[in-house]
Amino acid sequence: MDMPLTRSVMEPFRIKVTEPLPFTTATQRRELLRQARYNVFLLHGSHVTMDLLTDSGTGAMSAAQWAAMMTGDETYAGSESFFQLERVVQDLSGMPHVIPTHQGRAAEHILFAAANVAGRTVLANTHFDTTRANVEYLGGTALDLVIPQGRDPASEHPFKGNMDLAALKRHLHEGKDRVALVLVTVTNNAGGGQPVSLENLRQTAALARAHGKPVYLDAARFAENAWLIKEREGGQSGRSPAEIAREMFSLVDGFTMSCKKDGMVNIGGLLCLRDAELADQARSLLILTEGFPTYGGLAGRDLAALAVGLGEALDENYLRYRAASIRYLYRALDALGMPLMRPPGGHAVYIDAARMYPHIPPAQLPGVTLTNELYLAGGVRAVEVGTLMFGRPGADGAPDTCAPLELVRLAFPRRTYTQSHVDWLGEVIAHVWQNRHQAAGYRIARQGRLLRAFTAHLEPVQAAS
Repeated sequence: MDMPLTRSVMEPFRIKVTEPLPFTTATQRRELLRQARYNVFLLHGSHVTMDLLTDSGTGAMSAAQWAAMMTGDETYAGSESFFQLERVVQDLSGMPHVIPTHQGRAAEHILFAAANVAGRTVLANTHFDTTRANVEYLGGTALDLVIPQGRDPASEHPFKGNMDLAALKRHLHEGKDRVALVLVTVTNNAGGGQPVSLENLRQTAALARAHGKPVYLDAARFAENAWLIKEREGGQSGRSPAEIAREMFSLVDGFTMSCKKDGMVNIGGLLCLRDAELADQARSLLILTEGFPTYGGLAGRDLAALAVGLGEALDENYLRYRAASIRYLYRALDALGMPLMRPPGGHAVYIDAARMYPHIPPAQLPGVTLTNELYLAGGVRAVEVGTLMFGRPGADGAPDTCAPLELVRLAFPRRTYTQSHVDWLGEVIAHVWQNRHQAAGYRIARQGRLLRAFTAHLEPVQAAS
């Protein structure tokens, strides 16, 4: 007799290799955080017990991927590993021009340079930090047009990553000559890992083309977006994630991708295009900055692992487990009454630090407070997605322009942690929640001109007074 359907979703893999976790004392963590200038990006990995800073390149690769790496072709020009990857990507996306890069931000830089964004605007649902920085570094303007529900952490809208179509139409009509391209990030990382619906993507692409503008995906988490479409969008439950993903790609002119996410690899990126002339320009820039077009800054073994990983990312058992893992932590924290970005997304749980610490103003970086409290409590590393990451320094020493949301992201590396890890994590977060009234804010002591969150030096507010 078949076993009745179970309520639990177990990890759809068994563990073959283990890596010991580092543990530290509370006294050690306090000193280590001080040495890191109160910026968790500057901590050593060996001082972090559970690392949820990012899901980018931090997951575990499969036995099939490791086996593929052993047969990677390291030929400089014309590597067979590239042609294997090219076939996989073309079958998945329908894009004829497949250009590998060492990671996603390189693909962004090449696309925006080849598309000549200087003096023009890129319209997006929401740009993430490296995307925005690349647009602005090249002299363009990055404009976010997410739907209003996407700016409300408490909204239960199932597709809070959607483009605001009315705003998009207005900007395309009023500033057509100034618009370089339209970009849709799936899932919408800066806005809480929220998905974009197929219907919204269809309408976005139609509007862009009606105004003669190309539309691209930031496809770093395309598989998770496809899964959330399958779960949440009417008429899609009977389709496979691969079928949904193919339709997503069919609607756009190209995509950039950090393959360190849904490529299931530790390094790698893609720029894929339909336009042959634009692809030629991109390859010229690739040769200048990354490498020959058939390796693009990657070793042959990395190309081989990616060719396997793209297929594994679309496996329904894996995607079901990944979404269930995120929901498991989300529900545990929601039961505590914690303010969260609702509903849960595809790769992370986002805590609303502004509502968790109403006594800490945005200028004192409540998201940084939460990331540091998590580290001090249990050696957990998360990332602030708020004013430190997205705020703008004021002129002549004036206060920052604060970000619209003050979130902290707990990003789950793929195939890395088990349920017992997540149970332990929930206990650490519960301790921080119970002691939230004692926490204080931070100020920026030193910052870089671009992407300051990676390198900024911070100080507790009390120490600066």
